[in-house]
Amino acid sequence: VICEGAGSPAEINLRAGDVVNMGLARAAGLPVVVVGDIDRGGVFAALFGTLALLSPEDQALVAGFVINKFRGDVGLLRPGLDMLAAVTGRPTYGVLPWRSDLWADAEDSLAHGELLGRPAPPHGAEWLRVVAIRWPRIATVTDLEALAVEPGVQVRLTAAPADIAAADLVILPASTATVADLAWLRATGLADAVWRHAAAGKPLLGLASGYQMLGRAIRSASRPSDTIPGLGLLDIDVTLAARATVTRAAGTAYDGIPVSGYAIHHGHVTRGGPVPPLLRDADGRPEGAAAGHIVGTHWHGLFECDAFRRRFLVEVAQRAGRHGFRPAPDTRFAAVRQRVLDLLGDLVEEHLDTAALWRLIEDGPPPGLPFVPPGAPRDMTAPGP
Repeated sequence: VICEGAGSPAEINLRAGDVVNMGLARAAGLPVVVVGDIDRGGVFAALFGTLALLSPEDQALVAGFVINKFRGDVGLLRPGLDMLAAVTGRPTYGVLPWRSDLWADAEDSLAHGELLGRPAPPHGAEWLRVVAIRWPRIATVTDLEALAVEPGVQVRLTAAPADIAAADLVILPASTATVADLAWLRATGLADAVWRHAAAGKPLLGLASGYQMLGRAIRSASRPSDTIPGLGLLDIDVTLAARATVTRAAGTAYDGIPVSGYAIHHGHVTRGGPVPPLLRDADGRPEGAAAGHIVGTHWHGLFECDAFRRRFLVEVAQRAGRHGFRPAPDTRFAAVRQRVLDLLGDLVEEHLDTAALWRLIEDGPPPGLPFVPPGAPRDMTAPGP
């Protein structure tokens, strides 16, 4: 089993409650390889500083480093790698090159600029312009990536109201803080831009918490008096609960197109009237809402279902007046993902010392790794397992 951490292992203010980085490594005695993104700059300082801010117990598990997203001649980088080894007592297991086609399944939205992916030319005569709100606490960007693989579909992340005006489809994606990001939407003027888009009859999609924001009101299950107005674009009410719904999902959409995905959200929806569902689950229960050009769902992963994605985009194009848009009949998201994984695997095999990494997997952290001062302050480190 290879475990991927989340964020930096040297967030010393969070170390006492860490369960995904060095906390996991300590609990299981796992060897650790720290990966540095050289494309962001300062990679040697980041790698050295990360190690030097860990406790002696954590440092004893850090076996070495990998540098990612390098552009240029590795020979020019080599002296720096040697110096890093000299001051840390740990090797760099390799340098992975920058590849522009390794964009799908990004760790988070920070891996994307304004434009997602590398849009291929349209299969038909027109492009479809999709704009998704870039929440301060955006989540599950993979929903948008599955749209961006479709030829002729340009997907942008934005926090600018002016970008909404030029969009054919506006998406309110998932957020990890529904109430706070809804307040931000209003404060930035984006809510007004979304209302104008919807009033013009243009397609609007809400995903997960973005779906909840489209409703009339959002209230707390524990304190019903804590109610805030939603955008009022769907005849639904949302009650937020402390316990999250986490489940795999499967069902049908439109005229029986099979769909699958997953749901992970807080709260449930109450329909205020006969709002047609976007989907039905395997037991026939309604999910989401489809009120003409305004639709929403709690389910993630739907656009990875090729037939559903194509049908959805056809409807969006018709409602947006993009009659020259045609979805490509042969785009398979699973194949796109597999190509990305194969490419990444090839790069790892070519550019990393896989024999040394395999020894780490078999033998664990090398004994006698030196401590690099100053280390983390003792009151910021978690107790040993």
